Amino acid sequence: MARKGKIYQEALGLFDRRTHYPVEDAVNLLKRMPRRKFDETVEVAMRLGVDARHADQQVRGTVVLPHGLGKEVCIAVFAKGEQAVDAEMANADFVGAEELVEKVAGGWTDFDVAIAAPDMMREVGRLGRILGPRGLMPNPKSGTVTQDVGRAVREAKAGRVEFRVDRQGIVHVPVGKVSFEADRLLENARVLFDTIMRARPAATKGQYVRSATLSTTMSPGIRLDRSSLTN
Repeated sequence: MARKGKIYQEALGLFDRRTHYPVEDAVNLLKRMPRRKFDETVEVAMRLGVDARHADQQVRGTVVLPHGLGKEVCIAVFAKGEQAVDAEMANADFVGAEELVEKVAGGWTDFDVAIAAPDMMREVGRLGRILGPRGLMPNPKSGTVTQDVGRAVREAKAGRVEFRVDRQGIVHVPVGKVSFEADRLLENARVLFDTIMRARPAATKGQYVRSATLSTTMSPGIRLDRSSLTN
């Protein structure tokens, strides 16, 4: 096994990996860890008691983090007419109809979020092979296919995050940057926890949240006390 670097080892020395910490303490521990040369993303990982192979146990949705993610989000909107005007007024970076579809079909994907009006999905649908593998394909379940494209743009700019359980039953979601004040990271995390709790599928039996950790991009994960997620 490869030996972890000096900064990683220093971070490990700040806490006990066997202990489950309240969320507040975990955030404070992350803030005390030695910094990298870049502003690391703070991430939450939750293992859920769902079987993602079954459609009625899918956990998927979006959440608008009150303090955003600490980065500029580039948004492309597929719309025309009044909806295109609404997208432009909401400060979308790229707005277009058939011409924007053709540009993406040619291989251009220099954006972080794609939003589409419903009447454009006939055209946008053929971009699945390009946008799908990059996680950029507009989808009604994630709020990126909508009549109110202006609102979708504003929410994405403000820090809307999509979450979806993977095949192992784990949800990975960013909640900000390590440079954020501790109370802002905590509030973002609390809003995320609340949203995922409310997304519990009715078909789920037994314990819903099996485990949860908090980490930065390159730090060790801090185990969270499950009881603190709902306080």
